[in-house]
Amino acid sequence: MPHRTSRRTLLTATAAATAAAATGALAATPSAASAPTTNASTDRRLRRIIAGMSLEEKVGQLFVMRVYGHSATDPDQADIDANLKEIGVRTAAELISTYHVGGIIYFTWAHNTRDPLQIADLSNGLQRAALAGRSRLPLLVSTDQEHGIVCRVGEPATLLPGAMALGAGGSRSDTRRAAWIAGAELAALGVNQNYAPDADVNVNPANPVIGVRSFGSDPAAVAALVAEQVKGYQGAGVASTAKHFPGHGDTSTDSHTGLPVINHTRAQWEELDAPPFRAAIRARIDSIMTAHIVVPALDPSEDPATLSRPILTGILREELGYDGVVVTDSLGMEGVRTKYGDDRVPVLALLAGVDQLLNPPNLSVAWNAVLEAVRGGEISEARVDESILRILRLKSRLGLFRDPFVSRRGVERTVGSRAHRAAADRIAERTTTLLADPGALLPLSRRSHRDLLMVGADPASPSGTTGPPTSTLAHAFGELGFTARALSTGTAPNQAKIAEAVAAAEGRDAVVVATYNVTATSSQRTLVRALVATGVPVVTVAVRNPYDVAHLTGTGVAASLAAYSWTDVELRAAARVIAGHAAPEGTLPVPVQRADDPAQVLYPVGHGLSY
Repeated sequence: MPHRTSRRTLLTATAAATAAAATGALAATPSAASAPTTNASTDRRLRRIIAGMSLEEKVGQLFVMRVYGHSATDPDQADIDANLKEIGVRTAAELISTYHVGGIIYFTWAHNTRDPLQIADLSNGLQRAALAGRSRLPLLVSTDQEHGIVCRVGEPATLLPGAMALGAGGSRSDTRRAAWIAGAELAALGVNQNYAPDADVNVNPANPVIGVRSFGSDPAAVAALVAEQVKGYQGAGVASTAKHFPGHGDTSTDSHTGLPVINHTRAQWEELDAPPFRAAIRARIDSIMTAHIVVPALDPSEDPATLSRPILTGILREELGYDGVVVTDSLGMEGVRTKYGDDRVPVLALLAGVDQLLNPPNLSVAWNAVLEAVRGGEISEARVDESILRILRLKSRLGLFRDPFVSRRGVERTVGSRAHRAAADRIAERTTTLLADPGALLPLSRRSHRDLLMVGADPASPSGTTGPPTSTLAHAFGELGFTARALSTGTAPNQAKIAEAVAAAEGRDAVVVATYNVTATSSQRTLVRALVATGVPVVTVAVRNPYDVAHLTGTGVAASLAAYSWTDVELRAAARVIAGHAAPEGTLPVPVQRADDPAQVLYPVGHGLSY
């Protein structure tokens, strides 16, 4: 398609030198030493464990499953009802004893993550249930704690800038430090496998599922920061997971709701998508997550990558030399369910080279399908043993056979510590990006622009524990000595709400507008134009994708910034930058194309103003 060509042209124009460096430095097949380290005596012990397991236990070890409730044994009645409806069990402990699952994934919406001490108690309860089984195998407890817009554990845990914000900061040390803090807090909670970092190279501004979850559009820059996060997470004692292999960055389809097709050639895949995964493997990544995407150049069968043996075994295992754990993206997503039924998907994934089967929509159907495939000879028991050995190696490296439990003292000492939160604030300050300030309005002075109005979008907090953004901004400016009022106008303000904002702006010294994925037809543009017409200076802060500025150019906005997320840590940093308590240091990690001509770049990679 023509728009793909223009995206690649832009990428070449803005990052040719670094992309070439990535191709040269990372193209060679990794040596065996790049795989997660193994120990011969440990392997002998683990093989003895595997030899003593029943087939049912072996099949169970391959699954990582959701479960409702804040407690392993005593969830609320509503969560019991949800478990019975979706899984056929009452509690997490019953799930573990029935299906012998090797892992549990935490979700906010499943009520697993109320507060730090509760999470630690849940983790301990899950491990007790697992160790009560015949083979006494500890669990991998996992979650998606990417930070930024994907975050399952919220306040009072430390919230950190997400990937694209860190890409804007461009600091390898900040990026590793952020992952170490996140990993240390997860480990204290008993979460030992994190589905982060995102290793996708976001070269498509219309990407509906990745966007700011990516470090940027430059393969070499993304590769470098992915490697730093792997080292940070795993240095803190948590398994890191690079996702979504073979690369989900150039799609306009959300794999949660459809099956994306990536039309990169093999050469383009090598240049654009592969470098971050190669870098993760060189950093000894513990696990890699598959993508529910079709890449015809890598597998002409057009099976999704999750079910593709040419991609997972041929490329990931054999060409890239990776022998760690391969985990699927959620098997409940439509991207993996469009071609095959829920009974075939887990079987085909294992045949493709997967080790862990994540969150099937119907565990009974998936579990029994794998069991029957082994009994019937479609999957050999030796093939299952290969995956279990990788999984048990990971559990051993994490120290789970030695001691899978966590302490409340460790939670209180580590999670949300003053040092961690201070570091998060400083890192966030270095990511905020000033895109435009044509009249040199910023930084705002309390002497001339003391009375402020905050309006705009108030998306729900990723973790359900922070915000709303307009109130967070108003509070942050208040702490800096300004007078600030918050007025939520939403992502699609109607005429009445716009009129209310205009009336509230009268007599103010400046208005700060939080924008959220502005489009050509968005009424957020109408809001901004109406506010500009009052004569009051308007400052916009993009609280998700940094592309909003392209649709606001020409509206008369006094200044525009990108914060890359709407969690409190990034909004507080944006307020400090606007007020001059911190200098804007972030630069764009993706190009912003013109709204009226997407083939032209409005702001290139590396653009960012300061004062």
